[in-house]
Amino acid sequence: MVDILQPPPFPVADWAFFLDFDGTLVDIAPHPEAIRVADGLTGLLEDIRRVAGGAVAVVTGRMLADLDAYLHMPDLAASGVHGLERRGCDVIDPGEREEARRALSLIRDCASGLLARYPALQVEDKGEAIAIHFRSAPEKGSEVLQTMTRAADTANGTLSVLNGKMVVEVKPSAATKGAAVEAFLAQPVFAGRRPCFIGDDVTDEDGFRVCKARGGITIHVGPDTAETMAEYRLPSPDAVHRWLGQLVSTDLGAVE
Repeated sequence: MVDILQPPPFPVADWAFFLDFDGTLVDIAPHPEAIRVADGLTGLLEDIRRVAGGAVAVVTGRMLADLDAYLHMPDLAASGVHGLERRGCDVIDPGEREEARRALSLIRDCASGLLARYPALQVEDKGEAIAIHFRSAPEKGSEVLQTMTRAADTANGTLSVLNGKMVVEVKPSAATKGAAVEAFLAQPVFAGRRPCFIGDDVTDEDGFRVCKARGGITIHVGPDTAETMAEYRLPSPDAVHRWLGQLVSTDLGAVE
């Protein structure tokens, strides 16, 4: 882990851009459905995709259907549920997904039990992953993590627990953002490019790891006190928009 004290270098058109969503392209909200998509974000992503020759993908913990409802870009390369859902690259082996799906039944029961005891929690059932948000009851975070970890441990390695920003999520172990990035980089539109991953949470560290191993650019979004393996920092989603916008401005200047 390194301290993030410097802003990232100027974006380059022949990089491959991998972008987290919540906390990176949009501000974190008290509940997942309460986010606000900034005016112009979809247009910015369209412009970045054009300038970068299509080498742009959103890599998020949300389901792709949820992401599409906010961005209205159904043809955008994207990975949902931390790499489980993929559009524009190879998918995870169906057998692994089915095994994890069966193991999630106990997790679902545990989540329901926690919600019954603490109604301030919010359970987000993604079908093949389950997240419990405790932003409205932060004092319950430790109990949520312990309960979900114990349940996931019974799945013999099939399931993994992510401890994110006011959320604990249980997902198939085969699904990681790093694996999704590797799958994208094997596709012609991304292949041979320097990867650039931008994210804000512990769930993005796998993406940072893969990009660093390939000599890429890794950018953490948020305070410089955060512990991360990323090399650069941007303070907020607005700063991410401005940084990405430099790539579009450069392209327009070249045309003029």
